[in-house]
Amino acid sequence: MAEQEQDMQAIMGLIINGGNAKSSAFEAINAAKEGDFKRADEKLKESDGFLTEAHNAQTGMLTEEANGNHAKVTLLTVHSQDHIMNAITFRDLAGEIVDLYKKLAEK
Repeated sequence: MAEQEQDMQAIMGLIINGGNAKSSAFEAINAAKEGDFKRADEKLKESDGFLTEAHNAQTGMLTEEANGNHAKVTLLTVHSQDHIMNAITFRDLAGEIVDLYKKLAEK
C-alpha cells in the first residue's frame, strides 16, 4: 500500500470514528434526558469503542512519525486531529451530563 494511501486511511479513520463517537455520545445524552439510563450507558460505551478505534489510527500515525516516516501535514490531517479532540471532549462532557440526569432522576 502506498504511503499516501496509508496516511489517508489513518486520517479518515480519525474523522469517521471521531464523528461516530460524538454521535453516540449525543445519543447517550438524549437517552438520559428521556430517563433511559440503560441505553445512555450503552451509547457511552459505544462512543468509547469508536474513540478506541480512532486512538488506534492516531497511534499508528504517531508510531510512523517516531520511526522517521514523516507524514505530509495537510489541512485534512489537521482537521482529523481537531475532529478527534472535539469528539473526546464531547464524550467526556456527555458522561457528566448523563450522570447529572441520573442524579436528578433519583430525587
